[in-house]
Amino acid sequence: MSVLAAGRRHTVAVRRDGAVLATGHNGAGECNVSGWTDIVAVAAGTVHAARNTGRSHTVGPRADGTVVATGWNGDGQTDVSAWRDIRAVAAGWRTTLGLRRDGTVDAAGRNSEGQCEVALWRDIVDIACGDWHSAAVRADGGIVVVGNNRRGQCDVGGWSRVRSVAAGHLHTVGVDDDDNVLATGDASTGACNVSDWSGVTSIAAGSHHTVGLRHDGSVLAVGANEFGQCEVGQWKDVVAIAAGAAHTVALLSDGRFVATGSDADGQCRVDTWARH
Repeated sequence: MSVLAAGRRHTVAVRRDGAVLATGHNGAGECNVSGWTDIVAVAAGTVHAARNTGRSHTVGPRADGTVVATGWNGDGQTDVSAWRDIRAVAAGWRTTLGLRRDGTVDAAGRNSEGQCEVALWRDIVDIACGDWHSAAVRADGGIVVVGNNRRGQCDVGGWSRVRSVAAGHLHTVGVDDDDNVLATGDASTGACNVSDWSGVTSIAAGSHHTVGLRHDGSVLAVGANEFGQCEVGQWKDVVAIAAGAAHTVALLSDGRFVATGSDADGQCRVDTWARH
């Protein structure tokens, strides 16, 4: 579960007391989280930069397995109040997934590309949403993907021993049991150039970039960098990462946050945050 999430134009994080912090664009109410309590993780809808930039959403599972959501609901992506026994969530463009404690998955939102066709998934341990596709890791290390495969973002048939997955606009990345990173999908932005990465504990996928957290607390990033979203080489003592459409955020071991990339709507203004 992630305590930090980056959307198209906003950033959210969970404090240790279960409250949620938010900064950035709030045109659809995606930052209206001040009343949330007992939250254990967060997810933020991310959209490709060319898409409708004022529409995003935020989702958070509570400790009791219920889920709250706020923001744009044009396709029903925040209709999650009836969900129960949820232990993790993922948010994409117009889509929300919820991982139940029994390993099945709930879905809400846009299904025009089949990204919500998850009813048959079983024994799932991790989930991710892209713009048009959804991905999940099974307990046996296999991976399943549904949705649009325009750029090969669903071509994961040869992957095995995967433990976590992330999805961007048109790419999918995963970490295997050897701490190596796998990638498939649109190669034009460089977001899939991860074959030489090693020692990676977790990953995050922005719209067109990929970020990896290493065992030593350092961070790697590849892909689109027009706003400096990949300028993470100096970060140290990082314990969690998140990637938005064009920004990257991290939680440090001392409870502080850092961010880089597009800050047009204040989505990188996390320097005053503390997770304590």
